[in-house]
Amino acid sequence: MPVTSTASRHITGSEPSRRTRRGLDILNFTLADVRDGLGPYLAIYLIAVRGPGEGWNEATVGFVMTLAGIAGLISQTPAGAFIDRSRHKRAVIGVAALLVTFCSLLLPWISSFAMVALTQSLAQVAAAVFAPALAAITLGIVGPAAFTRHIGRNEGFNHAGNAFSAALAGALGYLFGPMVVFWLMAALAFASIIALWQVPADEIDDDLARGLDDGPSAHPPVSSWQALLANRHLMLLALLAAIFHLANAAMLPSIGQQLTHIIGKDSATSLIALCIVAAQCVMVPVAILVGRHADRFGRKPIFLFGFAILALRGVLYTFSDNPFYLVAVQCLDGIGAGIFGALLPVVIADLTRGTGRFNVSQGAVATVQGIGASLSATLAGVIIVHFSYAYAFLTLAAIAGIGFVLYLLLMPETMRQAGAVKPATVQIAGQE
Repeated sequence: MPVTSTASRHITGSEPSRRTRRGLDILNFTLADVRDGLGPYLAIYLIAVRGPGEGWNEATVGFVMTLAGIAGLISQTPAGAFIDRSRHKRAVIGVAALLVTFCSLLLPWISSFAMVALTQSLAQVAAAVFAPALAAITLGIVGPAAFTRHIGRNEGFNHAGNAFSAALAGALGYLFGPMVVFWLMAALAFASIIALWQVPADEIDDDLARGLDDGPSAHPPVSSWQALLANRHLMLLALLAAIFHLANAAMLPSIGQQLTHIIGKDSATSLIALCIVAAQCVMVPVAILVGRHADRFGRKPIFLFGFAILALRGVLYTFSDNPFYLVAVQCLDGIGAGIFGALLPVVIADLTRGTGRFNVSQGAVATVQGIGASLSATLAGVIIVHFSYAYAFLTLAAIAGIGFVLYLLLMPETMRQAGAVKPATVQIAGQE
C-alpha cells in the first residue's frame, strides 16, 4: 500500500491497510500486560515466594515499588521527547518490550534489594516509551482527522488485553503458582514483537507522528519547553489529569482494604480480581465508543461526563458496605477510566497540532498525572485512619467535582480550537 500524502491524510483521514490495522490491534492487545511490568504481581512474588527469610516484607516491597514508580515518572517526558525525534518507533517498542521482560525474568535469580530495585526501575524507565510510541505510530499512520476513532480502538484492545492477561494470570497462578506470571509476560512480549512486524514502517509518516500537519518545512517545530510551557491549555490539561488521578487512583486500593476488613483477605482478593477484570471489560466498549463519537459530540462534554462518573462513584461507595454492592460500584471505573484513556491523547493532539511536540507533551502530561496518582493513596489513607472510609470516598469525589468545574469553566472545546476535521470533510483545517 503506498504511503498516503500528509495533505490527503489531513483532509480525509487515512484508513490503514488490513494488515496494519490487524497488527495495531494485536500489538495493543498483547502489549497491555507487558507495558505495566510485573505491577501488583511483584509484591505477591516477593512476599509469597521470597518472604521474610530473604529480607522481604510489605515495607521493603513497598519501597522497591516506590523507587521504580519514581524512575518511571521521571522518564515520561524524556521518553516522549525521544519518540518525537525517533524515526524507528517500531524498534523502540520492540527493544523496550524485551528490556521490560528481561528485567522481570531476572527476578527469580536475584535476591538483593539493590538489584531488585535496579531491575524494576529499569523496567519502568523502558515502559515509559510504550504509550507515546503507540499513539505516535497511530497518528503517523492515520493522520489527525482519523486519529480520534483509531486511538479509541487502540484503547479498546488495550483494555481487552488487560482483562485477558489478568484472568489468565489468575487462573494459571492458582494452578501453577506465582512463577507462571513471568512466563506469561515473556509469551506476550514475544507476541507483541511479532505484531510489530505486521505494521509496515513505510506506512508511518514520522512528521505526522510528532504532530506536524504540513511536513517538516511548513511549521518548524518549536522547542520542547516552549511547546509545553507556552501552551496554557496544555498546562491546564496536565493539572486536570493530575486531579483525575488524585481522585481515582486510591479508590480501588481503598475498596480492597475495606473488603479485607469485611470479608477477610482471601475472599477480598478474589473479589478485587473480579473487579479489575469487570472494569477492564467495561472499558473496551467505552473506549471504542469514545473514539467513534468524540469528533461528533466534541471532547469537552465527554471528558466532563468522565469526571462526573468519577465523582458519582466516590459518593455511591458511601451508601453501603455490602461487598457485592461495592464491587458493582467499582465497575463504574470502566466508564470513567475508559473515557480518560481514550480521550486524553486526542486532546493533547488537538492542543499540540503543528508544533511537532505531540509525544513530549504526552510524556509531560503523564508525569504530572503520575504525581496526582502517587499522592492519592497517601491522602485517602490519612483520611481513613483519622476519620473513616466514607469520609475518604467523599473527599475523593469532591476532588473529582473540582476537576469537573475547572474543565467546564476553563478548558475550551479543543476540537474546534485545533481546527480538527471530521473524516468526511474535504477542507484542510486552518491552524489557529
